[in-house]
Amino acid sequence: MGGFSAFYEQYAPRVSRFLLALTRDGHLAEELTQETFFQAFLHINRFEGRCDVYTWLCQIAKNAYYRELRRRRRYMPPAFEPVCSAPDPLDTICEHDQAARLRRHLAHLPEPYREVFTLRVFGELKFEELGKLFGKSAGWARVTCYRAKEQLLARLEEEDGL
Repeated sequence: MGGFSAFYEQYAPRVSRFLLALTRDGHLAEELTQETFFQAFLHINRFEGRCDVYTWLCQIAKNAYYRELRRRRRYMPPAFEPVCSAPDPLDTICEHDQAARLRRHLAHLPEPYREVFTLRVFGELKFEELGKLFGKSAGWARVTCYRAKEQLLARLEEEDGL
């Protein structure tokens, strides 16, 4: 078990930061980090080495997050939104509104734009890692991320009536 413990120590902080960026909830990010490593432990034999280990873990983490969102949608009222805490309530409202707008538009992006953008921005993956993950080149990942950003900006401007 010492091997997996070292593996956990090496990757858990980065995976936790990735999940915190996605969830904006420290407790949920911690819970999902544990779930991510549990799933990785169960399915380590499925890791084929086609991508970086961190990239693989981010995929597991992202899937765990999406499962949690689906679970919460089933059991929570429709108005459920993750709560993010900040010292200044006005800042919290503004940041929450912006994050909610971004997540709403991000959810409507077609694949692979949504996934590439999410992994690049929230997972802090390099373009080379993204390319390997999708079986494409780093240039493809760069262009896909750029196009996703352009689509998000266009949707935000359209929403603002610009």
